[in-house]
Amino acid sequence: MTGIYLAILGAALAVGLAGTGSALGIGIAGQAAAGVITEDPEKFGKVLLLQALPGTQGIYGFLAGFWVMLKIGLLGGTLATVSPEVGLQIFGACLPIAIAGLSSGIYQGKVSASGIFLTAKRPEESGKGLILAAMVETYAVLGLLATILLLNGIQVG
Repeated sequence: MTGIYLAILGAALAVGLAGTGSALGIGIAGQAAAGVITEDPEKFGKVLLLQALPGTQGIYGFLAGFWVMLKIGLLGGTLATVSPEVGLQIFGACLPIAIAGLSSGIYQGKVSASGIFLTAKRPEESGKGLILAAMVETYAVLGLLATILLLNGIQVG
């Protein structure tokens, strides 16, 4: 395997796995939101925010993938020379957001669904549901930060 292949594979995993976590999380929360809105359409605004929250992991994965593409020159026109060792380093650097994005997206969707059910019964407490869901976000942010810090420490070319 060439270094460029490993680097692109790492970027693809960051985007794909974090995006999968977001899609699953948004789906879980969306199912809960649809049930609440069926009963009370006025709660749409409150549950929409809780449903959208798990989508950030996909954005973080995309940012990591974009960072890799910039680093290896895939978007700049001149592709960098990437040794297999450096390619493996880039691949490994993408794993924190790939894994954290996948798992936190799913679990944030579950916590968001619980927040949506809380909003259904006690609309005045919807902020508490949002805070609970945002706690899961912390680990996606840490995964992104770890990926960015690791990528910044890798010398390409």
